[in-house]
Amino acid sequence: MQKGADFIGVSVIYFCHDDKGRVWLAKRSQNARDEKGNWDIGGGGVEFGDTVVDTLKKEILEEYCTNVLDYEFLGYRDIHRENDGKKTHWVTFDFKVLVDHKKAKIGEPHKFDDAGWFTLKNLPSPIHSQLPMFLEKYKDKLK
Repeated sequence: MQKGADFIGVSVIYFCHDDKGRVWLAKRSQNARDEKGNWDIGGGGVEFGDTVVDTLKKEILEEYCTNVLDYEFLGYRDIHRENDGKKTHWVTFDFKVLVDHKKAKIGEPHKFDDAGWFTLKNLPSPIHSQLPMFLEKYKDKLK
């Protein structure tokens, strides 16, 4: 059984920023579940027994080697799409997260090929298919 495909997956999505107008993005590796080679803000599935906030903190520490300094819950989204011809459904809890820009780095090199700080006006390409919708929905809260 696979989350998001055989049953609804629940995840946290995090927009990590440095409070100076930059956002941390990572380039998904060929080992990623989907959207290989695309730049993304980050996310992780909520495991049974874990809280959403605990998942947020755990995933950022694992993936980006930094602690959460502060966070703001932005909202939730229902994500319906296809992955390799199979319909998927995820419910995401979306956060804006302040992290230490000096500590952020790739913590899981098997999942990411590259990472770095970018401004919203200068995002790398290609980006994850869900990122434009995220940015549009929360544009007033991400400034």
